[in-house]
Amino acid sequence: MKTAISVPDDVFHEAEKMARRRRLSRSALYTAALKSFVQQHRPSDITHALNEVYGDNANDLDAALDKMQLMALPREKW
Repeated sequence: MKTAISVPDDVFHEAEKMARRRRLSRSALYTAALKSFVQQHRPSDITHALNEVYGDNANDLDAALDKMQLMALPREKW
């Protein structure tokens, strides 16, 4: 699909240099960059990654320390 986008001059010039160095067309470079960005920012992938890191970790904080941390937080109205 053809599309028109606007990018800052400095970003454009860096992208042009990279495309030349890698012997890619501008379209191929922008497609690769956009694919990478979309993959890294998929909500389900982010949630999955966070669950992998934090999902199985038990809260091993001492109950008194946990209470003190909560007391140290400022009260806010929602």
